[in-house]
Parts: sequence; structure tokens; C-alpha cells
Amino acid sequence: MATALLAPLGGAVRTALRTIEARTPGDRDRAVDGLRALALVSVPTGHWLLGGFTRDAGGALHNASPLTVLGALAPASWVLQMLGIFFLVGGHASVLSLRRATARGASTGAWLRGRLLRLGRPVIGVTAVWAALLPVLYALGVPEATLRTGATLVIQPLWFVGIYVVITALTPYCVRAARRMGAWAAVPLLAAVAVVDALRYGPFADAVPSWLSLLNLLPGWMFAYQLGVCWGERRLGRPAARVLLLGGAALFAALLLFFHYPASMVGVPGQDRTNSHPPSLLVLALAAAQSGAAILLRDRLARVLRRPALWAPVVLINLAAMTILCWHQTAMLSAAVPASFVGTVPGLTTAPDTVGWLAARLAWLPLFAGLLVLIARTTRRFEAPWTGVTRMRRTLAGVLATGFAAFALGLA
Repeated sequence: MATALLAPLGGAVRTALRTIEARTPGDRDRAVDGLRALALVSVPTGHWLLGGFTRDAGGALHNASPLTVLGALAPASWVLQMLGIFFLVGGHASVLSLRRATARGASTGAWLRGRLLRLGRPVIGVTAVWAALLPVLYALGVPEATLRTGATLVIQPLWFVGIYVVITALTPYCVRAARRMGAWAAVPLLAAVAVVDALRYGPFADAVPSWLSLLNLLPGWMFAYQLGVCWGERRLGRPAARVLLLGGAALFAALLLFFHYPASMVGVPGQDRTNSHPPSLLVLALAAAQSGAAILLRDRLARVLRRPALWAPVVLINLAAMTILCWHQTAMLSAAVPASFVGTVPGLTTAPDTVGWLAARLAWLPLFAGLLVLIARTTRRFEAPWTGVTRMRRTLAGVLATGFAAFALGLA
């Protein structure tokens, strides 16, 4: 009986797989798409596993991290922190996209506007929706502290969009650097971050202003992007990739063992140093190693993704890239906020300070993923061009988005 009931479902899945395979151009770089999908999936997985809540006596939720107590989990962040791969693939894709646009006769400015609109629409969408939701949730009894926690989580992944926009705008200059210097074009970016780290962590650190670390934002995240541009320009081959893999791994180990960089790639409450905000030299070492491994594994990954059953999820994830980035925290909150009214729910509202919490959180991941899929079915429209949307509605969305950002950042 069960087999008979599932047979139509199996047929539908096979039909969908064949359709996706048939619509994939023969020259599609499946390996690059696969790497992008892997980096995208790592973002919600990392936030869902390495971020938790505590519930106070009033029922309000506050951010907490299992890394505060379970320091042995820090190596998990080395795997889940894949922004280096994301920027590497972004640089590679931008080169190819700019090349195609130029071949069509489009200007660099027109190409850039198109890229920025694709990034901006989903961000405005999620922040505007949350701005409208906040008063409704407050009226329904959700504590203000919970709303601030939720707003912080929603805005947290979006910082990268601003950095990515600036770096994308610099793509033509990255291309020129790649053509002149090859993979060496990324070395000055690495050196810049090393100098800033030496100043803020060296013997004269007390005399260095705190804002100096912000100088690492652009070169720190641009490093992997520049490598991706070099890759797209065919100026970064397998020999250089081996150097990146081995050199990045060696530098990573040296920074941990001899220079006492924090082991976690994400911020841990209570620590006075962080690797990711802004990026430290350890982030670039990891990005170098990841980039080298990605380039070396490209051909093998492309062969694996010739299988329709593996290729279809990659296509679907890439089609909803910004939706996943913008809404995955909302999916987790959709489970945690109702649970906060119930009381202490293991893995949701209990403090993330035991191995038991980790096991419970792992059990919740399928629910978070399912909620994200449901949310994406509605919010996916924000990624498409906003045709038919009046100027007044666009202005209203912008105002709501700005208000939500101010609230989330504690400026409202």
C-alpha cells in the first residue's frame, strides 16, 4: 500500500530531475555552482548550530553561543565558515558575467546596476517585512527583548551584502590587477590585513585606536574575491592552488599555535578578540586553504554533479541564494519564539551550554530547514525584478527597511 501511494511522488521527482537536467546548458560550470551552493548551505547551518538562546524569567529570548562553554566545538567553525569560498566563487562568476555583458555591448555601469539590484531587492524585502511585523508581534505579546534579539539575528547576515556590493563595484579593477599580476594580485590584500593585525595585536596595541581594525574589512573580504577573479581570468591554475592550500594551512596553524589567535572563526561572547568582524589574518589563511582545495577539486566535483539527483539540489539552492541568506534566521525564530511562550524547550530556549543542547539542536535542524522552505515559497518573489511595483510602494519599502535597520542596530 505504501509503495503504491509513494509511486506518483517518485515519478514526479524523476520528472523534475529530468527537467532540470534538460534545461542546464552544456557549458554550465557545475563545479562553481556546486561550490556556491555548498557555501550558501554552510551559512544557515553554521548559524543554526553555533547560535542559541537563553530565556529569562519574563520569557524573553537573548542570544547565546555554545562556543562560550563548549570551546571544543571551535573546529566546527573552520568547516562551517565558508565565506572564503563564497567570495572566491563570487569573483569567478563576476568575471564571466562582466565578460558576457561586454560581449553584448552593455556598459560596465549597466552591468553593475543589474548586479546591485539583484543583491538589494531581497535585503529591502526582508527588512521591510520585519519592520511591518515588529508592531504586530509586540501587540501579540512578544517581549521587546525578544524582538531586539530577533532583529539583531535577521540583520546579522546582511552585513556581508554591503561589503559584497563595494567589492563587486571594484570588479573591473580586480580584472586589471589579475591580468597584470596574476594570482600575486591578492598578496597586497593579505599584507594589508597582516599589518593591521600586527598593530592591533602587537606590543603597541594599547596605543592603537579601536577603529583601526575596520581597515581590514575591505582587503580582508576582497582577498578571496580577487583570487576568484584571477581564477576566472585563468591566471590561477593548479600549481598556484597547491601553494594556496599548503601555504594557507601552514599559516593557519602558525597563527593558532604561536600567535594565539582565537580558535573560533565566529565571534564568541566574552572574548576580547574576534576573527570575523572584521576579518583577521586567520580568516584569510582559511580562505586561502579553502580556495586552493576548491580549485584542485573542481574537475572531480564537476564529474560528481553530472548526476541529476545531485545536480538538482544545487540548481534549486542557487536559484534561492539571497532568499536563503536573508530568511534563514527568520526560520529559526519561527520555531524559537513560539517555544518561548511554552517554557524551557531543549535545543530552542535552553542555554546552549551542554552536549545535550547540541544533540537537541541537531534534531531541530530539519524543522528549521522545512520552515525556511515554506518561507521561501512566499519571499522568493523579492529576488525577481519588481515589475508592476509603484514608486510609492518602493519608497515605503525603503523607509521600512531603514527603520528596521535602525532598530536592529540600536539606533532607533
